[in-house]
Amino acid sequence: MQFPHPCSRRQMLDRLAVGFGGLALNTMLASESSAIETSEPPRALAPIEPHFAPRARSVVFLFMQGGPSHVDTFDEKPALTKYDGKEPPFKRTRVQFASRGNLLRSPWRFRPTGQSGIPMSTLWQHLPAVADDLCMIHSVCDTNVAHGGATMKLHTGHEALVRPSLGSWVSYGLGTDNGNLPSYINICPSSIHGGVNNWGSAFLPSIHQGVPLGTPGYPNADASNVRFKYMNSRPTKKLQRLQLELLRNLSIEQGVADAEMEARIQSFELAFRMQMAAPDALNLESETKQTRKQYGIGNELTDSFGRQCLMARRLVERGVRFIQVNHGGSLKSYGIPTNEQWDQHSYLQRGHEINAAQIDQPMTAFIQDLKSRGLLDNTLVVWGGEFGRTPTSQATKDRSIIGRDHHTDGFTMWMAGGGVKPGFRYGATDEFGYYAIENRMTIHDLHATILHLLGLDHLRLTYRYAGRDFRLTDVHGDVAHGMIA
Repeated sequence: MQFPHPCSRRQMLDRLAVGFGGLALNTMLASESSAIETSEPPRALAPIEPHFAPRARSVVFLFMQGGPSHVDTFDEKPALTKYDGKEPPFKRTRVQFASRGNLLRSPWRFRPTGQSGIPMSTLWQHLPAVADDLCMIHSVCDTNVAHGGATMKLHTGHEALVRPSLGSWVSYGLGTDNGNLPSYINICPSSIHGGVNNWGSAFLPSIHQGVPLGTPGYPNADASNVRFKYMNSRPTKKLQRLQLELLRNLSIEQGVADAEMEARIQSFELAFRMQMAAPDALNLESETKQTRKQYGIGNELTDSFGRQCLMARRLVERGVRFIQVNHGGSLKSYGIPTNEQWDQHSYLQRGHEINAAQIDQPMTAFIQDLKSRGLLDNTLVVWGGEFGRTPTSQATKDRSIIGRDHHTDGFTMWMAGGGVKPGFRYGATDEFGYYAIENRMTIHDLHATILHLLGLDHLRLTYRYAGRDFRLTDVHGDVAHGMIA
């Protein structure tokens, strides 16, 4: 087709297919959380030198949606057993999500694990095998008391406004070691509590947004048959390449810098390359039977999370910079009335036992596998939810279904590999597990520390938008040097 006058790429799309090309493009661009306000071309996904020597090259975030209870998993509190059922002797926070009762002991016994003696409850049957590789953070705090705000803050640093996600900032700051796969992949993501905004790029170039592997939804997609969306063989690769070259040549001829369009074209080109690289990366059948068994694949309870963890290892091997693995389905099929996987306002004992059993073997195998392949030293593994759970019960007259409310003033996450101290406990809560009292780790501190381990200075990693320089940690954040090896 020939036009009487030169046209831009947008004009070309507007005229093609009776305007439906432009309509489709505008729809895609409108779906972005925010338009890009810069005339500078977006950064390509080629590797970018960090600010200083990194300890880790990639991050795998194991996200536990709903909020695991720290006092029932990793933060042993004998005082809860001693004062079980008693009124707390401390002042409670004024902002609460639900009605709260008295102190509640853990239903599980704790024991020291590994040579380091890290306490773990008997919920964990496999994880003690890698206790000496873990760095516990017992003092995470300062987040929103509701799922939506807390999930947004954990992923983006802000609980209400749309901001680039942690993975997008990492992609923007470092690029990727594999130009044929996205730099940021989110496996089986959730569609609730912020949804796409939790892995979106906001005002950063869209090439840095997380790419979902599996359709976002709730409950999360099962990992047994996840695919990247829109991966197909029609039209032919040759025709796709010709189409991409046509769009790029029109841009070069007109010499117009359109950052938004350029970022989208880069995404199209990445999708083209992915059609050859992704099938191999996701082919779990190429793994040995023993490896699949080690991850719990084939066992109904552990199969889905095991597949996610094994995919994550294969993506780490291929140079993907940031990978998120999600444990975020629903327990309603088990007769537990909860909205999120770890959200045990009731049925604490039954719910946490199911949750731990689903992830214990797969994530233990993941750490062991990374270590055996020499990948753990430069891969930072992060485990945690959007908050913890109260050391008190959620008020109920029926103790047989008792649970715990959301808790934001002190809870536990852990890291492994990537330059953190192994077999180490950083920070502490008080004797009841209510307030973080030693080496408090705010969400901004957590983000600053992760970036530091990747060789990025959170004060220098900025992007100019709307007349100001934005950064992941805003005007906050201190690196937790005490937990770095």
